[in-house]
Amino acid sequence: MQDPESITALMQAHRAGAPHAFDRMVELVYPELRRVARQQLRRGRPDAPVLDTTGLVHEAYLKLVDQASLDARDRGHFLAIAARAMRQVIVDHARTRQAAKRGAGAEHLPFDERSAAVAAHAEHVLAVNEALARLAAEDPRLLQVVECRFFAGYSEVETAEALDVSTRTVERDWLRAKAWLKSAMTGDAGQPA
Repeated sequence: MQDPESITALMQAHRAGAPHAFDRMVELVYPELRRVARQQLRRGRPDAPVLDTTGLVHEAYLKLVDQASLDARDRGHFLAIAARAMRQVIVDHARTRQAAKRGAGAEHLPFDERSAAVAAHAEHVLAVNEALARLAAEDPRLLQVVECRFFAGYSEVETAEALDVSTRTVERDWLRAKAWLKSAMTGDAGQPA
């Protein structure tokens, strides 16, 4: 692992407008970005791959590099932001699959089990994304905890550092977020507060 202080300095330089600071920072955390991408791709179904690890990292990079004011405090916070960008890439791919499923100008092909599995996976990804959007509207910090714990694969301690809160707060928020999402995904009427 690289020295976190040099990554923090590169983030500050990027915010100040240094031309190559962002690329150097990504170069330093690239192995960690690949780990986060692998973690996210493992959560998908093996019969319905969205992207490979490198493709996911590179598409997330393109999302992040276009952000004029990337406001990451440190390495952990940057990786949490990158995990969110990766989730957005996966959701974008699922939306593309949904559009293809509904025709989108494609010729009709005979039904097969593989295409049904891909369509079901895309529907699930979009349903999870919709639930996460509702969670963000209700409690943005809970969404940040989910992004760190589930999508980035952070421990409770790493999540606490990335979000600048206590480990106990992360523990409570993680329990609340899991309960809220379970309720949202199963359609239970009374979602936990």
